[in-house]
Amino acid sequence: MRPVKFGLFLPTDDFAKARAAAEWAERAGFYSVSINDHFFSPLGSAQMPQLECFSTLSAIAAITKNVRLAPAVAASSFRTPPMLAKICSTLDHLSNGRLVLGIGSGWQRSEYDAHGYSYPSNVERLEQLHDAIKLIKAMWTQEEPTYRGRFFSVSRAYNNPRPVQKPYPPIMVGGSGSKLLRITAAEAQIANLIPPIINGKDFAQDPAAAVKFDKPNLKHRIETLRRLAVECGREADAIEISGLAMLRLSRSKAELETAARQIASSMGFPNEEAVRNSPVLLLGTPEEVKRELRSRIEEFGMTYFIVFPASAESGELFVKEVMPEFTTSGGTA
Repeated sequence: MRPVKFGLFLPTDDFAKARAAAEWAERAGFYSVSINDHFFSPLGSAQMPQLECFSTLSAIAAITKNVRLAPAVAASSFRTPPMLAKICSTLDHLSNGRLVLGIGSGWQRSEYDAHGYSYPSNVERLEQLHDAIKLIKAMWTQEEPTYRGRFFSVSRAYNNPRPVQKPYPPIMVGGSGSKLLRITAAEAQIANLIPPIINGKDFAQDPAAAVKFDKPNLKHRIETLRRLAVECGREADAIEISGLAMLRLSRSKAELETAARQIASSMGFPNEEAVRNSPVLLLGTPEEVKRELRSRIEEFGMTYFIVFPASAESGELFVKEVMPEFTTSGGTA
């Protein structure tokens, strides 16, 4: 079993808040900090403030020493693959080898349309993603990077300095659709499994997707990923299993019961028990959340949890009463 890791999702609307959260995450012993990669916030209107992913993480790299930097996840469409390879190589140097490249195919069509990016079909965007990852690996590892793919090619695209981490920084692919799992099985070190995005909305915008993404569904997708890894000539457990979870902790049972009812009503879960069992949520007292984490580790082999605390109280309870059980007994954060 891999060491258990915890990542913190940073505020995306204000750098002062993002910086303070990253500094807190480093003091608290989180393994990584993350920010999403959008022009328009997926959590509100297009007018909401939204920090750019890689410039924000570069600034965070300069003010931290240990915590890893994991975009969750970069949209491969927004930068040419050679440019993304160079940006990531530079960020790995700025951070002295702390980059985890979270990457996906991109999905929020409104920002594509507004910024003049073409928005191919889901299938074609996934094929472009696979092509991009292979090109990025070439630029990270080859002395004279040369790659010819269906969508992207480079010839002697010198990329010096190449990343600090060898052979290259870990690649974390975000998503869980069947075609994306094939890419993850072939190319990634980490699978960040979230509800599949098939209609241009993630699970925050499409609650029905979160409801469908229950534990049996997640288990099936993990089994599929492991089978595909073997088909690609890799070990079944070669890919670390990760997930995103909205985190709500309290010592008050009454407060938690109210929160579970509200979430069930707003997102369409059949009952509060379904809320507590959802892979995209961690809700409960510290003891209940510890029990739920142990269950996910044992049942799914999930060892990397990226969390969004609902409040300062949730974050502090998680750090003081939940994380130590997992990070001081063989885990690392």
